[in-house]
Amino acid sequence: MPASARAAAQPGAPARPWWPWLKRIALWVFLCGVAWLIVRQARTIEWDEVLDALQALPLALVAAAAAMAAASFALYTTFDLLGRHLTGHRLRTPTVMGVAFISYAFNLNFGSLVGGVAFRYRLYSRLGLRASDITRVLGFSMLTNWIGYLLVAGAAFALSPLVLPDEWRIDSGGLRILGVALLAVATGYLAMCALAGGRALTVRGHILEVPSLRMGALQLLLSAANWSLMGAIVWLLLQGRIDYPQVLAVLLVAAVAGVITHVPAGLGVLEAVFVALLSHQVPQGPLLGALLAYRAVYYLLPLMVALVLYGITEWRVRHRRKT
Repeated sequence: MPASARAAAQPGAPARPWWPWLKRIALWVFLCGVAWLIVRQARTIEWDEVLDALQALPLALVAAAAAMAAASFALYTTFDLLGRHLTGHRLRTPTVMGVAFISYAFNLNFGSLVGGVAFRYRLYSRLGLRASDITRVLGFSMLTNWIGYLLVAGAAFALSPLVLPDEWRIDSGGLRILGVALLAVATGYLAMCALAGGRALTVRGHILEVPSLRMGALQLLLSAANWSLMGAIVWLLLQGRIDYPQVLAVLLVAAVAGVITHVPAGLGVLEAVFVALLSHQVPQGPLLGALLAYRAVYYLLPLMVALVLYGITEWRVRHRRKT
């Protein structure tokens, strides 16, 4: 009897052949909606005004944004240092931070499979780490990133909900409820660390190591600081035209939209979300000019640095093997 038939014949096994199709349809509906939003907004934009707004940004302001971007990348690299503590591997701190920096830069520009996964496995394996340790570092880094997201997004939505355009006809009550739910999940994670820290839990056949309360608190603190700093960069480039909590909340929404759509670098998605949610408060020219500057200092500049670092890393590994 085929495996599918045996599975269907098992008592109590729920048969839901429609579920995968429903998920695919929902994903494609979302993708089409985002694509329509991007095209609609792009056709209404006065691109000359955008370029003028970009050129009008003070150089000192852009330099300050670049410095904040460097601080954000430095914070992100500490996620892999937490993973080193978890696994006990002995790669040096600068080496670990370098791998994390390269991976993050490629992740932002080319997607998680290329950057977050492929580059980590390639670089760490060439540096002598076992595949099991690389997987644990990668998983812990991703967990750290998104558990901090839950904390920041929960606080942003619960305490300072977005001021949505009037035509949306949506009040802030739903966002507050969502924010409270996200905060509850983040708090629940800390509670789990306090109660089951140091133990291994089995969830659907997967073994999950629960960090200590101290490690869980570090995860939340470092990741929340990183997300908050990312929002501060956009707010700075907007020159305070919009309150910081509003800018941060929109950035958090755009981050999830970019992940769901799987568009490299969230190209167009970030801008479409900001225009849809904030163009009723800020003219499109200055808004998109600030976002282009944000892409330059947070995506493109780190990518150029990462390319150089990656080339140096590959050369060192090959040179070490020859000697």
